[in-house]
Amino acid sequence: MDRDVLERRIGPRSFARLLGPWRPPGGRGLASALTERVRLLVLDGRLPLDTRVPAERELAAALDVSRTTVAGAYDALRAAGFLHSRRGAGSWTRIPAGPAVGADSPSPFSPVTDEHLVDLATAALPSPSDALRRAAAAALTDLDGHLGGHGYTLAGLPVLRAAVARRFTDRGLPTTPDQILVTSGAQHAIALLLALFTGPGDRVVVEHPTYPNALDAIRGRGCRPVPVPLGPDAERPWDLDQLTATVRDTAPALAYLIPDFQNPTGALMDTATRAGVVELARRTRTPLIVDETLAELPLDVPGPVPVAAHGAEDGSLVMTVGSASKVFWGGLRIGWIRASPSVVRRLAALRPSIDLGGAVLDQLVAARLVDEVDAVADERRETLRTRRDDLRAQLTAAFPEWRVPRPSGGLSLWVDLGAPVSSLLAGAARRQDVLLAAGPRFGLDGAFERHLRLPYTVRPDRVPTAVERLVVAWRTLGSVPHSAEAERIAVA
Repeated sequence: MDRDVLERRIGPRSFARLLGPWRPPGGRGLASALTERVRLLVLDGRLPLDTRVPAERELAAALDVSRTTVAGAYDALRAAGFLHSRRGAGSWTRIPAGPAVGADSPSPFSPVTDEHLVDLATAALPSPSDALRRAAAAALTDLDGHLGGHGYTLAGLPVLRAAVARRFTDRGLPTTPDQILVTSGAQHAIALLLALFTGPGDRVVVEHPTYPNALDAIRGRGCRPVPVPLGPDAERPWDLDQLTATVRDTAPALAYLIPDFQNPTGALMDTATRAGVVELARRTRTPLIVDETLAELPLDVPGPVPVAAHGAEDGSLVMTVGSASKVFWGGLRIGWIRASPSVVRRLAALRPSIDLGGAVLDQLVAARLVDEVDAVADERRETLRTRRDDLRAQLTAAFPEWRVPRPSGGLSLWVDLGAPVSSLLAGAARRQDVLLAAGPRFGLDGAFERHLRLPYTVRPDRVPTAVERLVVAWRTLGSVPHSAEAERIAVA
């Protein structure tokens, strides 16, 4: 990287706040603990790549440790490939080259290939094998009709656009195929909408906590995420008054919401709030991205009616994002955007700067699966209910001090640990070969150290092992969960 072009740095006080309660019980092994925490922050994306870290002496003073401790941690990070230094210039964060980060990474979004590891970070199911095989076999036959063309589909194959439109219509939101743009997954859809509606420096309103990859996309666009906290009321966690005040005061270019079994909290937006959100978008002319990635996975409630059905049917202001990843399979990189025909055309016109359309065969497979979504989702829901209740029962028995909710849908639990130790626990769990997504990964400025997202998508036979290892990791924290130091650092 050319240091003359980009200089991102973090000051010692900001770095100390970002580290949070990193000290091990008894104050032994400080350098190793500091190394592990910085490594986790880099892999989680909370400490961006190519960020210049504070000098050893400055950080030692901010952390009230010896310079030898910081020097030892920096040396270990350099050896592991997480810091790059130039004599007399400083040190910058980076990711190690090669496969070393793969299975050894605690990142919630890294591939896990080591069977000894238990992945409690990724909220995703394996494929519905029989349905996927049937759809793939039929798609190979369908492919014959496309082989004579060039294969580029900026808006998506007509057959898939029609299938997705039918599904929206069946869910209570009349939709035509020209209101659908097919994307390479929901993340791609979010990036396209950000490219259309925002520019560097713009504000984007988000729930807090929220989906980490959406935060990354917002920052990657050069925008500033503006958080609106989700409240503790399980019935109405969205505070429409606060959302309205935030939109009024910050004049955002865009808002991004997850109303259906919100990731990570599992909250479900009620009908009145959905209507209020649509009215707010209309009254303030604020474009709204509604992420419906988990909408097909209600477990104890009826399937939610799309937000856009509450007065935003034309799709000019309320754009709905969906995906095949959660209800079908993450390896099927298919998503979609429902918007007005004019917005769809503008998105398609933007697309050549990013890609030239999705894979034809994948779209044909997805078109077959969307028409089978009720049968597949029913099977998924039965599996998820059992896994949710089993994981909750085991966690409650093993950790009586934790508050473990029972979400009415989605894929994960948003656990309250009772103390600001989420990142500490993630590091300790990694040493027990369990991958965790620490709470701050889902927020801004180090928030949610008291929380942990735990998906109930892990194989049932691996849950007892995962819980046993978590118990060991939790016990290694010793007195840290209740120490005054941990509390003080968390709120500094």
